[in-house]
Formats: sequence, structure tokens, C-alpha cells
Amino acid sequence: MRKWTCSLAGLAGLAVAGAVVAGLAGHAAADQKKYTIYLSNNFVGNDWRQQMERVAAVAANKGPLAGRVDLKIENAENTVQAQINSLNNIIRAKPDAILVDAGSDTALNPTLKKACDAGIVVISLDQVVTEPCAYALESDWDRIPAVLAEWLAKTLNGKGKVFVDRGLAGAPISARLQDGYEAVLKKYPGIEIIGYYNGKYALGPEQEGVASLLAAHPEVDGVLTQGYGTGALKALQDAGRKIVPVTGFSYNGTATTCAQTAGAKCIIGSNPAWLSAVAIKLAVDILDGGKAKVPSAAERHVLVNAPFLTTDPVKSDLYPDANMVKIELGKNAFTDIPPGVTLPVSPDWVEITAKEASGS
Repeated sequence: MRKWTCSLAGLAGLAVAGAVVAGLAGHAAADQKKYTIYLSNNFVGNDWRQQMERVAAVAANKGPLAGRVDLKIENAENTVQAQINSLNNIIRAKPDAILVDAGSDTALNPTLKKACDAGIVVISLDQVVTEPCAYALESDWDRIPAVLAEWLAKTLNGKGKVFVDRGLAGAPISARLQDGYEAVLKKYPGIEIIGYYNGKYALGPEQEGVASLLAAHPEVDGVLTQGYGTGALKALQDAGRKIVPVTGFSYNGTATTCAQTAGAKCIIGSNPAWLSAVAIKLAVDILDGGKAKVPSAAERHVLVNAPFLTTDPVKSDLYPDANMVKIELGKNAFTDIPPGVTLPVSPDWVEITAKEASGS
């Protein structure tokens, strides 16, 4: 398994367990070659997917990738069969690599195996597939909830009553985040979970869920959300309750609200939209290195670790290398771009501006 750790201060690098993919800088001859890379996306109905595509397009023309990539983005209708049909057309075009944000972790496998057999590098990102010949590049979903819960526990000095967001019923990632929160909180006997709600990754349900719990509980000391965090803060304000520490995910609106709300203490984890840019760079690295097209079991899973943005940086004992970056308006949180933009907006090896990432 590889880990690609990015911070706002500099790229820490790609540590490889097993085979090491050679970097761009080490291939002077290969630097002259331009690769055709397709990005297959099954859904563009939310801010994250749209930003993911914008960042891919910008990154392909900047920094170390400039002049190296002919990027083509294909959006399929939001069905598995539509994406399979689109992928079959892409395979017939014989590109050097295919990146895919998949509509299913298994249903695309036979089609992607066909691409691998044709000598095409295949990288699944964000919603990754189980096909062994395809790389699987995603955020570290064990690390993120652990660091968020640890931050809350430390911020509360190991004591307090908290609400926990269950996310969206039936969604595997929701169960994974909830389990990650609870596993850490169990290490702090002074912290008690006094209520659960289903935030459904939407502002309305988050605010309603927290408001309902506030009506039943006269005291709460922290809220672990799986979504915006701002819905929880609004529920506290509307109920006339004290502002308590809140965890959430790195929407620009969350960061700016946390920075502008008196007394707010927040930490936000990130599933960065620039996973697409990392996938392009990984594809170029693989192609430049002349490595076998099909990854070994040890190297196919690539974890990306983005910084945690917070009002109050607290060092993680569970993950000492977790990068805690203080939220600063105008630097990593922006009042002049849409609230749905995911932060941070750029990996460190290329300069993508907030306006480029947001399309504004």
C-alpha cells in the first residue's frame, strides 16, 4: 500500500510499500512524451464532482504536468450501464491511461479488466473499484475519523457529552466514519455519546437532527458531524445554546463560518477534489517509469492524506504526521468563492487558485 501525503507547506512525497513508481523528474527522455488520458466520471450532480473535473483540467496544464497530458473528460449518465458503454468507447480509442470515478465498486470490473488487457493504465479514484488490475486511489477513511474524534476528545480535555452524526442510512462510508469516531471515543471514559442523528450529508437534516437532540438534552459539549458542521452551529445558535466544538468536512462555507463565528472551535477533514490531479500525476509517473501496467497487490492501493483545517491545531497522537493547519480567511478559506467548494483547493506540487477550483 502506498501513501501520498500532501500538506499546505510542501509535498511530503509518495512512500511505496513494494515497488516504487519513479518520479517525473528522473525521466528526462520520457519528459518529451505526451500521454492521452481519459477521465471517466459517472456523476456531476454535486459541487465535489464538478470541482474534481475543473481541478483535473487545470492541473493537466500547469506545473510538472504542463505539456505532458492530453486530458479528455467523459461524463456518463448516472447509471452503471451508461458508464460501461462510455468506457468501452474510451477503450476503443486506445488511450495511455483511464481514470475512473466509478458508479459501482464491482460492476465496472470486467470492463476495466478489458482496458488493462489492452495495455492501458487504469486508476480508480474517489469511488474505487475492486478489480485487481486497477489502481485504487482514495482518501484514508480510517485516518480521517480517528483524527477528528481525537481532536474533539483532546479539545474537551477528555470529558463531556457529545452528539454523533450517523450520516446516511445504508451508506458504507457513513458506517465507516461512525465506527471510526466511536472507536476513538471509547478510549476516553469521560466522554459520553448522548445522542445520534442522521445528517444525510445535507445542511437541512444536519441542522434538524442537532436541533431535535438539543430539545431533549439540556447539555452538550461537542458534535461530531459527517457533513458541514455549519448546520450544527446554526442549531446551537437558534436554540440559544453555547457554541461547542464541532467536527466536519472541509467545505469552504464550513471553514469561513468557523473562522467568523465568535467562540467556534472546529476541525474539518478533507476528501480533496484534487484526487483527480493526483491520479493524473500517478498515471504519468507510471507511464514514464515504464513499469508493468498492472500493479502488484502491495502497490495498487494508494492513500492520499490531505491537511486538516482547524481553528485550534492539536497534535494527533494516533497519527503524529497528520498536518493541522489553522484556518485563515483569504489564505485557505475564502469569502469570495462558493461555500460548496472543497478545501484545500490544490495539492502542493501545482498552484491551483481558489477561483480556478471553484470555476468563479
